[in-house]
Amino acid sequence: MTAKDLITDEIPPLKHTDSGEIALRWMDEFKVTHLPVLKNGNFVGLISESDILDKMDLDETLDKLFEHLPRPYVRGNAHIYEVLFRVAEQKISVVPILDEDDSYLGCTSIHQLVTMIANTGSIKESGGIIVLEVNRNDYSLAQIAQIVESNNAKILSSYIMSSPDSTKLDITLKINQVELDRILRTFERYDYTINASYQKSNFDDDLQLRFDSLINFLNI
Repeated sequence: MTAKDLITDEIPPLKHTDSGEIALRWMDEFKVTHLPVLKNGNFVGLISESDILDKMDLDETLDKLFEHLPRPYVRGNAHIYEVLFRVAEQKISVVPILDEDDSYLGCTSIHQLVTMIANTGSIKESGGIIVLEVNRNDYSLAQIAQIVESNNAKILSSYIMSSPDSTKLDITLKINQVELDRILRTFERYDYTINASYQKSNFDDDLQLRFDSLINFLNI
């Protein structure tokens, strides 16, 4: 999935002639703390709520309030991981998306990203979760998949969490089965460390409830 697939029509860009007051009102309306600013259709930068609140006269236009604006963005063909990295790196709620000629294509938001990750990450699919701890040098997704599939199950999704100062990796697996006992025993026979597993029958309902609560929070 690329950045252009994440573009939302729900968040319009500001114009350089809009006032600080308009920018704050739009941020409140669209539940974001950043908005792209265009001048003659060209992307000039990303404005933040905190930057506007630091100004005294909010009736002034944005081009008078700000001589320069930061220009974080991603290309339309950027992978969703790059979009997530830009959000984390810049601590922004909206990511502008440009084409190869620097033309503004649109933007995506944290809300849109969370929704897309939930759908592509198989969160809504029925199944259980296993969290393994492995040494970096011992990590083999092929072997992990073989263990899962030897028990007539499939890995729906997986992700890795690591710390720069650790030699360990946390591997989170979403499995297409709720009952995980046989799979867990097999991992134990192969000397895998199991940090956590979630396999109760009400797990999916609870996970869906938590996901819905997160989406409702982002919509507040």
